[in-house]
Amino acid sequence: MRVPQFAEPAGACPDAVPKPPFRVPDLFHLFDRNRVWATRIAQEQPGFFETLVAQQTPGYCWIGCSDSRVPANEIVDLLPGELFVHRNVANVVVHTDLNCLSVIEYAVDALKVRHIIVCGHYGCGGVRAAHDNLKIGLIDNWLRHVQDVRHKHAAIVERAGGGEAAVDRLSELNVIEQAMNVCETTIVQDAWDRGQDLTVHGWIYSLSDGRLRDLGFRASGNAEVGPAFGRAIAALDG
Repeated sequence: MRVPQFAEPAGACPDAVPKPPFRVPDLFHLFDRNRVWATRIAQEQPGFFETLVAQQTPGYCWIGCSDSRVPANEIVDLLPGELFVHRNVANVVVHTDLNCLSVIEYAVDALKVRHIIVCGHYGCGGVRAAHDNLKIGLIDNWLRHVQDVRHKHAAIVERAGGGEAAVDRLSELNVIEQAMNVCETTIVQDAWDRGQDLTVHGWIYSLSDGRLRDLGFRASGNAEVGPAFGRAIAALDG
């Protein structure tokens, strides 16, 4: 239901709603939905928010795509506090991206997560743009990383048969390459060198049925990275 202009959402804390002229009536429904969500969680899990305030102890770090159709917590049915998330267009891991590296470092060194999951998805617009060499704008520079994957595995992409099948194959290859990039960061390398329990995974999500697929990339130490990469690539092109 649309809230009348300048009306306070029912039951809202006065300080929680911006005052004129800063309030945007078209967004009032988001405050309403937040209130309903918070009330439901508090009823279903008493003490939930108190626990969140006290600590953050996720077991997983998720590196995924920014696509609004791929919400990390929802698709693995985890609550806030259970998944540490980084997202960008086409789930790319670049060794010069301080944002992504900072997330990985905090996840590994501070939160001590046991799993880093790189998760792409079929029907990814960023991967499609890279595959089709579309010119969009500034983002073209970012998608060069995905184009590098396409060039490296051109024969495998071509054998997928063209069209959406080729784009989806590139999405799979991109996940494997980015999982490899995670393994090659100094953060993960150092964690393994000191014996930390940490595994890197490569997964992909299907928009058509809501299911996750394990692409077979799984590495828990430096010696496992090369074989994990080889197995995952071979499984795609087998």
